[in-house]
Amino acid sequence: MYTEHPFAEFVRILGKGKNGSRSLTMDEAYQSMKMILADEVTPEQLGAFLMLLRVKEESPEEIAGFVKAVKESLSIPDNMPHIDLDWSSYAGKKRQLPWYILSTLLLAENGITTFIHGASGHTPGRIYTKDILSLFDLDYCKTMDEVKTSINSRNIAYMDIEYLSPLMHKIIELRPFLGLRSPVHTVSRMIDPFNADYVIQGIFHPGYRPMHQEAALLLGMKQVAVVKGDGGEIERNPDMKCLVQSVNDGEMSDSEWLPMFEKRHMRDDVMDINRLPALWNGSIEDEYGDAAVTGTVAIALILMQKAETHEEAESMATAMWNKRNKNKFGTAA
Repeated sequence: MYTEHPFAEFVRILGKGKNGSRSLTMDEAYQSMKMILADEVTPEQLGAFLMLLRVKEESPEEIAGFVKAVKESLSIPDNMPHIDLDWSSYAGKKRQLPWYILSTLLLAENGITTFIHGASGHTPGRIYTKDILSLFDLDYCKTMDEVKTSINSRNIAYMDIEYLSPLMHKIIELRPFLGLRSPVHTVSRMIDPFNADYVIQGIFHPGYRPMHQEAALLLGMKQVAVVKGDGGEIERNPDMKCLVQSVNDGEMSDSEWLPMFEKRHMRDDVMDINRLPALWNGSIEDEYGDAAVTGTVAIALILMQKAETHEEAESMATAMWNKRNKNKFGTAA
């Protein structure tokens, strides 16, 4: 006797044809992701499900339901330190160095506990956060105890999705087989495993910004900023206008940051990662790097309500940068 697999219902909802298909409700998305994370679906079902979502484009309700299921699947100890800022890093950089890493370190130096989570290696030719941590005497965390130690000692920690949620990592690694990104890239950015006071997310495709906002509202997230960052990372491109779309206590708002330079800079074809600690310790100068670092920090300061205007935030970020401990990573110039 033919017995339908329980997950087939969710595939059918998405793939019933032009007139019969629809988006999942938030609860349906939650239930379907619970099955995926419990490894209760076949590879064929997972591939069909992900690509049907990709063709349709995921809805805020679907993203919120998926995130809820993923968060419930995480094993977070009760004794973890308080996290001020949740920072997602899933895109990698290929045109400019990942200057944002200096922004996170600068925030941490100024007492802001920052948890970074991300993925690495899924797209060839890109530099990921995991690749550059050792330049700053940091290691990626494999366990929650390591996260706790890193936060307590440095105010900053990085954990790859491979260790945070192995099954989510497995799905992200399907990209070379499917040929397309799947909704898990959006979901991963929104996990916020420690329920930080503030959440900042970077996206590449502008159309995903309002989706992040609306999903954040559905999830009850209080303070969120979504940035079309350079390469999809949370990094302000100082050569261009930067639109930040936020959620603040249940209200959505948009804010446009003006370019910091009149003339655009050239693409970095060398991508020498050793320039990152060199800029921190002052042994090199790079006006683009300086502006990317302080411009990104300024966005975080506005999100965290430490400044009221863009000008005040940029001034505060510049002052923080000028006062940094240059001897922290190598010898200061």
